[in-house]
Parts: sequence; C-alpha cells; structure tokens
Amino acid sequence: MYKFLFKPLFDYIVAVVLLLVTLPVMAAIAVLLYIFNDRQILFVQLRPGFQEKPFYIYKFKTMNDKKSPDGTLLSDDERLTKVGKFLRTTSFDELPQLINILRGELSFVGPRPLLMQYLPHYDDNQRRRHDVKPGITGLAQVSGRNQLSWEQKFQLDTDYVDNLCLKLDLKIILKTIIKVVASESVTVSSTQVSPEPFSSKKNKPN
Repeated sequence: MYKFLFKPLFDYIVAVVLLLVTLPVMAAIAVLLYIFNDRQILFVQLRPGFQEKPFYIYKFKTMNDKKSPDGTLLSDDERLTKVGKFLRTTSFDELPQLINILRGELSFVGPRPLLMQYLPHYDDNQRRRHDVKPGITGLAQVSGRNQLSWEQKFQLDTDYVDNLCLKLDLKIILKTIIKVVASESVTVSSTQVSPEPFSSKKNKPN
C-alpha cells in the first residue's frame, strides 16, 4: 500500500510545494548560470529508472565544457565553476529533479540512478535496485557513500528495496537534511569522479 499509493502521493505533494517555494531560488540560479557558465543552465542525461525504463534526469549544471588544446575535456576540478561549487555544497544543483518527481520518474528516496551503460553488467541481485523508483537520496547516500565500495552501495540499494517503508524513508530524509545542513553532499553528482562500479577485469564493460 505504501509503496504504490502513499509514497507516490507524498512525493507528488511535497514536490509541488517545494517547487513553488524554491521557484525564485531556481530562477536566480538559472540567471547566474546563464551569465557565469556560458549560458549553460541544465545538465541533462539519460538514466535508467523504474524497471530500467530510461528517462532524462535534470540538474543544474555545475561544470563548464572547457577543453584543452587537443580537444579533450579539462579535469573536473578545472571545469567546476564557483557557482557550481556553491550549488553542490548546498545541494541546490538537485532542485530541477523536482520536475522528474512530478513526472513520476523519480522519488525523493530510492537508489540513485546510475548510467545506462552499466545495465548489462549488474548481477541478478544488483539489478533489483531498479524494482523501485530511483531517488534523489537513498540509503547508500546517508550511509557513508564515498567511504563505501560499490558492492556495499549496491547491497544497501537492494536492502532498501527489501525493507521499503514509511519509517525507513523518513529516517533517510532526516539524515539527508542533517547532512545538507552540515554542508555534506549526500547525492551523487552528475559528473562526480569516482571509481567505475564495474572497473574490475571480471566486470569491465566492453
């Protein structure tokens, strides 16, 4: 009942309220990015959603697309703008995902949507992370995130799927708020540099 009725209803109502409240903030951010980030406002990328159905995720763009003389992108540190750094610190870069929630593609809480290219490499247990809607924050994000191995993150994702309930969602949301207030980013940045989840010889993508 909670998973299929109350959780989506909660997501929709809260997303509408937050969108109305944060609309002036989002407008100001859009103007700043337009001015200071070469008119590039949104980061848009295809991600797998519920039952692996693809959808486009939206975030405020925190990096520019500057390249070296040979045409390759500069490092993330070199491309991260001052405005982008502020957006990541405050998690304001995640605000456009309220639109994804209203469209039914995301939930506030769930496994973070990763890249489409990883889909062929999940084992049967890891693939179960797509049995629920992906989320803006999740159990892995409030349980150490960067200190966890990918195996641990995937296990936490499936633990969430197995134990999904209102109490767990509220616990994750509370922990997320605490971390954001403490200026600890808990969401996976769209261009964050981290080890590939399937970079081992056994699982390395072709």
